[in-house]
Amino acid sequence: MMHKLSVAELSKGLKNRDFSSVELTQHYLKRIDRSDLNAFITVTEDLALSQAREADSRLTKGDADVLTGIPYSHKDIFCTKGVKTSAGSKILDPFISPYDATLSHKLNMEGMVMLGKTNMDELAMGSSNENSYYGPVKNPWDKKKVPGGSSGGSAAAVAARLSAFATGTDTGGSIRQPASLCGITGLKPTYGRISRYGMIAYASSLDQAGPMTQSAEDAALVLNIMAGFDDKDSTSANKDVPDYTENLNNSIKGLKIGLPKEFFSEGLDDSVAKVILQSIKEFESMGANVEEISLPNSAFAIPTYYIVAPCECSSNLSRLDGVRYGYRCDNPEDLDDLYLRSRSEGFGEEVKRRIMIGTYALSAGYYDAYYLKAQKVRHLISEDFKRAFQKVDVIMGPVSPTPAFGLGAIKDSVSMYLADIYTLSANLAGLPGMSIPAGFSNNLPVGLQMIGNHWSEEVLLNAAHQFQTQTDWHVRLPENI
Repeated sequence: MMHKLSVAELSKGLKNRDFSSVELTQHYLKRIDRSDLNAFITVTEDLALSQAREADSRLTKGDADVLTGIPYSHKDIFCTKGVKTSAGSKILDPFISPYDATLSHKLNMEGMVMLGKTNMDELAMGSSNENSYYGPVKNPWDKKKVPGGSSGGSAAAVAARLSAFATGTDTGGSIRQPASLCGITGLKPTYGRISRYGMIAYASSLDQAGPMTQSAEDAALVLNIMAGFDDKDSTSANKDVPDYTENLNNSIKGLKIGLPKEFFSEGLDDSVAKVILQSIKEFESMGANVEEISLPNSAFAIPTYYIVAPCECSSNLSRLDGVRYGYRCDNPEDLDDLYLRSRSEGFGEEVKRRIMIGTYALSAGYYDAYYLKAQKVRHLISEDFKRAFQKVDVIMGPVSPTPAFGLGAIKDSVSMYLADIYTLSANLAGLPGMSIPAGFSNNLPVGLQMIGNHWSEEVLLNAAHQFQTQTDWHVRLPENI
């Protein structure tokens, strides 16, 4: 079945003309149509078939690129010209983007095929994909469970093989956590590695796009296209982009792995810990060296993040006011009423909560006590990683304290925030991180987290690929896929 093939295998099949891009695209569109996961907000069937026909023309002429003709799903946080870009929010439900995000443009130029826009927590705020205006996404492994968030639609689409790969964004773990809960590979690159232009901002100093794929090899192929400097984005890093596939097959003998003792303390599910430690033994069998390290300030990651991110979202979301685009309330009495009712009716509860927290923390008299102090602690967290990477090459541990939890099982926001306890630190420090399938707990996937030093995506991808040559967790599928 074509949908079970990896991106690398699909690329080879298209080049050999084993099947056409149109045939492949139609196959995925039929699978999406039959799916009950609610993984997509918008399915772009006409656009996809048009792009597929163009890709086939390029393949026939011999001027195709590596991933020309590959169908993918696009998180609905990236602007796509002529297509609704809602970020999972009622306030942007009417918005048809007049331009392409840089990432959207790059994928178009490669000749890839966009199947549609995936569901997500509203404006990327959430860890379960239950905050979407369009309803929750279901986990393909158990439809009574969450897929994780905020990139839950993208994770579910890849896990259920509704698309060959998907784009995601990671502000505090929103690629890695759903990748873990859905049993796929998810990569958050170093902050600045992929352009943020045209990506609807949640927290500008934390947001980073990345690929969500079946395997590390696929992630490397897609990252080759996604990465690069963009002069439209002031946070984009002006650094050369290596070929991320070049060193995948290198031996990892002598690789130094650090296990933070803080990641294996109270709160981690015993079955998850067992899977992670067994994975570490696999790396040791391949010649890696493992030692315990400490990240003493990681305990402060949650309170730090939930000051910094809401402050930035409070500022970023002020543009969504009902005046220029998006949702507008009916018959406003005056300008104040327009603002008040458009935002009250357009935003969901979690988004309102974070806007209020951020506005309070930035207000006169509280800036120094909250936001400035949080930025100081953020620096301490970064320093912990700097010291750790003087001794080790990669830091490994769990992605999430538990496997996927039930839809509606977590009622209060503070308990939900704890789902991000192991992922937030990498965003606060701007470091690259990955989740790769590592095993199962109660028949639900468990991901292994890998965090690298700045610009060390090659190291992470190499280690992940070597692990996946020795294990088969990444090719296991939910029932009836």
